[in-house]
Amino acid sequence: MTVSEWAVDIGRLSVLLMWFALLLRARPALKQRDQRGLWLAILAAAIATTLFQPEVVDWAVEVTGNERTVALSRNVIGVVAAGLTVLFVVDSTHPRRARLAIAAATSAAVVTLVGMDLARGDYPGPAVPAAGGPAEPSAVYWVVVCCAHVIADIAVVVLCGRYSARTGDRDLAWSLRLFAFGSALAVVYWAGHLVHLSDRMPGALPWLAVLINLHGVTRAFTLLVPTATRLARLVRDARIVWVLWPLWRDLSAAVPTVALLPPRRSRLREVLRPRAPLALQAHRQVIETFDAMLHLQAHHAPHIYERAARHAKALRVPAAATQAAALAGAVGQARRAKLSGESAAAPRPFPGLDRGDGTLLLTMARHWPAMSPRLPTGERVP
Repeated sequence: MTVSEWAVDIGRLSVLLMWFALLLRARPALKQRDQRGLWLAILAAAIATTLFQPEVVDWAVEVTGNERTVALSRNVIGVVAAGLTVLFVVDSTHPRRARLAIAAATSAAVVTLVGMDLARGDYPGPAVPAAGGPAEPSAVYWVVVCCAHVIADIAVVVLCGRYSARTGDRDLAWSLRLFAFGSALAVVYWAGHLVHLSDRMPGALPWLAVLINLHGVTRAFTLLVPTATRLARLVRDARIVWVLWPLWRDLSAAVPTVALLPPRRSRLREVLRPRAPLALQAHRQVIETFDAMLHLQAHHAPHIYERAARHAKALRVPAAATQAAALAGAVGQARRAKLSGESAAAPRPFPGLDRGDGTLLLTMARHWPAMSPRLPTGERVP
């Protein structure tokens, strides 16, 4: 596959990703002021990028029968999208005259391009010429197009970098950083075409096309940051529910009063059909497991923890997990004593339980199947 074909494929992917992200994030983004500007900016970028795809250009030329008008229209829309992007990124804290200046500069660029086309002295052509001798009359037209994009994208890089450092919203900060990175790619693309106007470098044009299409991919990812964060939290909560389920189930059976709802018959059902949001389910399992362990401290026999630690070493449990594995063995013996009907004694704290460490609890749950059975020893164990 050539670089040009690679660029075309990335371009198609970027367009699909941007429209997917726009549709997915439309409702939540338009409701939040800090996300609304980004959504509208990416909408403008998606429209401009779509109009520059070869299939769309060919279709437009076939429908209109006028290649010149199609070329002018997509370049004007691209310049307008660049100006709108700066306007959307500039927030209300900037003076009104700054926004008016951006609007005026964008309008001036559009009027210049349309005027040059109407004068027909600077025919823009469908694209920047890939090779040739001295700059044709259309070079002035392309200088206007390229400079408009370079200036707008540099402004976006600066503004997004500044805002991302100020905001306390982690999702918004990452969205702004991705937006700035995409604009930096666009700066390289348009600056490269400016250089190409005076010093032909046809070999670099396919690589520049790859950059501008990657810019579209980053625009899509910019909108998908909040969605990715939610998915990461969902995966984290599902993992907690899945890993903790055997320990939670066994301890809930020994101390049923701690469970708000009894465990289901399988942890797969607990994850796929939770009776509450997974975050709440995970939180509840953690709390109820800790509560059951506190209750079982009244059945914690002397020296059980030390014996469990020796057993964990015999099983070659990694040193970092020895404490959690020993705790699983001690809790397993206490659970067995409770289920056998042994009367409670003065509570004997389990080592490490007072810290309420969720990581310790998950590690303990991983070693629960191996450590919860009766410890292999000749001594009498409750």
